[in-house]
Amino acid sequence: MSTAVAPVRSLRSGTVLADLIPASRARDIALVVGGAALTGLAAQLSVPVPGSPVPVSGQTFAALLVGTALGARRGFLSLGLYAVAGMVGMPWFAEGSSGWSMPSFGYILGMLLAATVVGALARRGADRSVLRTAGTMVLGSAIIYAVGVPYLALATGMTLGQAVTAGLVPFLIGDALKAALAMGALPTAWKLVGRKG
Repeated sequence: MSTAVAPVRSLRSGTVLADLIPASRARDIALVVGGAALTGLAAQLSVPVPGSPVPVSGQTFAALLVGTALGARRGFLSLGLYAVAGMVGMPWFAEGSSGWSMPSFGYILGMLLAATVVGALARRGADRSVLRTAGTMVLGSAIIYAVGVPYLALATGMTLGQAVTAGLVPFLIGDALKAALAMGALPTAWKLVGRKG
């Protein structure tokens, strides 16, 4: 009887999805590397935005999912690995770019911070219901923009208003769609895991 109760209790007490995989150092390394690789692959799904040096890409969605699924520490390490590898030449930023001098690099720094924050919130159950997941994704996106937009303004010489017009406004509809995907995927994953537990 106690074995049937333990999995359900662990699902409610500071657990993220990645914690459901048996713990080991190899697991943590694989999750961190896998999260970085997923973000790099998602970044290749990019579409240029006319009038903006920032493309629409899947990397922000991947970064938020990685942070939420892996938790704050592993999410931070995963996005840190993604950022460092891209800075030293791995061509896996949006549009196959690399380096740190591009105007959109601030968004990558924002993703690092956002993955950490949404991972910490996920440990508190913020990915278990549709409404909490929506709030988590909105907060994560806001953090990305809070770092990325001012960086864009500094890197390009735009005013803050111009940077908001070029680096925030064109992405709001896509972010709403990404949040809707997460609102369906994450709570559903927890329901499936709960049934198996």
